[in-house]
Amino acid sequence: MKKLLLTSSVLAVVAGVVLVLGGAWGIVFTYQNIVQENITTPDDASIPGEKVRGPFTLKAQADIIRQHTLTSTGGKTFAEMPRQIAKLDANGQPVLDASGKPVMTANTARDIWVTATTLMTALNLGILTYAFSGMIILFGLVSIWTGIVFYALRKKFV
Repeated sequence: MKKLLLTSSVLAVVAGVVLVLGGAWGIVFTYQNIVQENITTPDDASIPGEKVRGPFTLKAQADIIRQHTLTSTGGKTFAEMPRQIAKLDANGQPVLDASGKPVMTANTARDIWVTATTLMTALNLGILTYAFSGMIILFGLVSIWTGIVFYALRKKFV
């Protein structure tokens, strides 16, 4: 039993150290990749005028992108907009084809949503990476503590 506890103790501590180092690497990796994008939150964001670095500024930036996109699309999301809309002339009237039907063109407002969704997804993945890395560090610390407890229990057996 003494040997089992010693082996379990060493394995738990080693696994814990690996988890802590892996979680720390995840935080550093995410931070460095965010920094290289050189993003600053706009003045109307919930955290205005700050460099985007951590989960709170990532969230503020993602939220303001969504807000700006909704403003530019009249409050409609990608799924709520038609794929094609009537082409308008200089006076704002629909352009008609030879049969009198409106000429249809791509709805460019949907393109705005595609770009916005890409940016928001990247920002939100950064938030998840910070959270996941933090959990990995926590699990690593729990594993190290478990190893210490196993080591202490080993002394109880002769």
